[in-house]
Amino acid sequence: MNIRNLAVAAAFATSFATLATASTASAQELVLKRVMLSSGGVGYFEYEAEIDGNADLKLSVKLDQVDDVLKSLVVYDDKGGIGAIGLPGKDPLNQTFTSLPFGPEALQSASSLLEALKGAEISIAGPRQLTGRVIGVTTEPVTSPDGKELSQRHRVSLLTTQGIDQFILETAEGLQFSDPTLRKQVGDALVAVQANRARDNRTFSISLRGSGKRLVRAAYLVGAPVWKASYRVTLPNDVNGTKAAVQGWAVLENMTGQDWKNVDLTLVSGRPVTFRQALYEAYYVERPEVPLEVLGRILPRADQGEVADGLFDRNRRDEKPKGFGIAPPAASPPPAPTMKLEGNFAGRGSVTMPAPVAQSTAINQALAAEAATQVSFHFGQPVNVGAGQTLTIPILDRELPIKRLSLYQPEIAPRNPLAAFELRNDGDSGLPAGIVTIYERGGKPGENSYVGDARLSGLPAGDMRLLSYAIDNKTIIEREVKTARRFTRGSFSQGIFSYTVTEQQTTTYRIKAPAKEARSLILEQPQLIGWTIVKPDAKTVTISENRWRIPTQVAAGSQTVVEFAIERPVLQTLYLSSANADQINVFVRDTEIDRSLRDALSKLVSLQQDVAGKQRRVNDTIAKRKALVEDQNRLRDNLRAAPSGSDLYKRYLAKLSEQENAIEALDKDHIAADKAYEDSRHALNDYIYKL
Repeated sequence: MNIRNLAVAAAFATSFATLATASTASAQELVLKRVMLSSGGVGYFEYEAEIDGNADLKLSVKLDQVDDVLKSLVVYDDKGGIGAIGLPGKDPLNQTFTSLPFGPEALQSASSLLEALKGAEISIAGPRQLTGRVIGVTTEPVTSPDGKELSQRHRVSLLTTQGIDQFILETAEGLQFSDPTLRKQVGDALVAVQANRARDNRTFSISLRGSGKRLVRAAYLVGAPVWKASYRVTLPNDVNGTKAAVQGWAVLENMTGQDWKNVDLTLVSGRPVTFRQALYEAYYVERPEVPLEVLGRILPRADQGEVADGLFDRNRRDEKPKGFGIAPPAASPPPAPTMKLEGNFAGRGSVTMPAPVAQSTAINQALAAEAATQVSFHFGQPVNVGAGQTLTIPILDRELPIKRLSLYQPEIAPRNPLAAFELRNDGDSGLPAGIVTIYERGGKPGENSYVGDARLSGLPAGDMRLLSYAIDNKTIIEREVKTARRFTRGSFSQGIFSYTVTEQQTTTYRIKAPAKEARSLILEQPQLIGWTIVKPDAKTVTISENRWRIPTQVAAGSQTVVEFAIERPVLQTLYLSSANADQINVFVRDTEIDRSLRDALSKLVSLQQDVAGKQRRVNDTIAKRKALVEDQNRLRDNLRAAPSGSDLYKRYLAKLSEQENAIEALDKDHIAADKAYEDSRHALNDYIYKL
């Protein structure tokens, strides 16, 4: 190999590989024909090629798309079959140099290559011919006569049959490695370096086997920017107008890195399930490292303790560990003339790819079609979008039914409703979500004015949406909320009083309409789970996103009051045996409660009062006896201190006798009072449990 022409040799090797590829693909080049973009963040790209017999096709994709292509690539060949699909490794350049005696840095210059291949035999051509093995390369400066350094040169030392010899690399006319294997390795490395320049791309090699001329297709799904829908609505000048002009536009970007030339474009609006997996990564199973057994070396197993054999579960000991199975590869799908996208792209529905369309005249809007879970917009005219460019294209241009109204949402504006209109989709297919710019026609042509923006959620065919776009300052609303509780019903069972209290919430709206304009108004407030509508008629109320919507009409220059009442029952219990009179009297005094129920509770209070009175009598006898016993103890102490037989002694003794008689009488009273108390308590309990 001529050292002066190492770069030329690399370019030649690269050019040869490029020419070889071009000669193969010139008549069977894969050309992008169809693009389908989903609002789910993926894009479908379909390529076509005319081939004859066996063919090898190349498909280049961006590196960050390889995982998705490996997941979704499908090839259709109606008259043949797929041989194999090849793909370079994720880091092919490093893999190339793992089997070479030098690294990629050795190809930076001829001197670096010779330094990396020390010991290799080379031959030098020119006036001075040398053959020997490389010992090393030394860099030395080239100076001018005045000692100024001009450049650098490289002195190569060789071991020849005559000894050590040297030559200047830059003066050699030619250099060749004697080993043909080494020459081939250097050439292969240079080709690999050139091929790796497109480091952000990877090329799939698709091998097809068959006979005759035919059209083949290759398609895949990759992540793509979400296309966006935007609308322009022009309201009529007449507030009672029933039609509005609606234009829908799609905004999309081409971020594939290649131009789209005359592609068949379809936009899909839906929410498909999409995911990705790192299929382009190499995964290895971790294996335990076992030390190498060297002759004479003993490595006893570390002891982990022991337990008695009887404690060991023999059934578990006999179980065999479960292995890991590898499922056989799925069979390749049979070739088909048409393709249906399902699963990740189409959700539960499917979209049949349209057949190739011929060049047509200019279109005004896309052809819409609705499936089970999505809406597609197909453009009959081929589309051109340059790499990195943005395209805006129409998807709708027609009049749709509308109805002007005002929408009151207190969390947005507590005193004024929003100017809004009801937009109804009377077409055959749904409309994707998007932002809406709203205009209003003036009294004269060309006097249209901007009135606000709105957001449109997905609008299925036959359905309607409310679009609010501004504050209606002409309409004033005052809102007041009141709550109340009332007893509804009650019952007794085994000493438990179960009763229902109905909680009611009433929202009062006081509405004032403009002096010269009537208002169709929708009042909105959060829906409360478990509450039912009492007023107005529930059939007139609708629900949207857990909010009640109450329609009402207000005449021009008038004021009206709208009440919205809701209620819910609350079941509560009261254990009568532990309830006090104050708790029960709350129900006795409630005139809304049934008379018989109040009488029963009133008698219960009377029995409780009787029990309480008899309890006080028992406690009174106990307290009096205790006082007498304490006084007796005092008299006994005095009696021990008084002289025996004295008048004081005799008086203390007579007093003790009187107190003994009083205690005996109190004991009889206590027994009678305690019996009366127990009788009244049993009567109360019997009454409670017989209710």
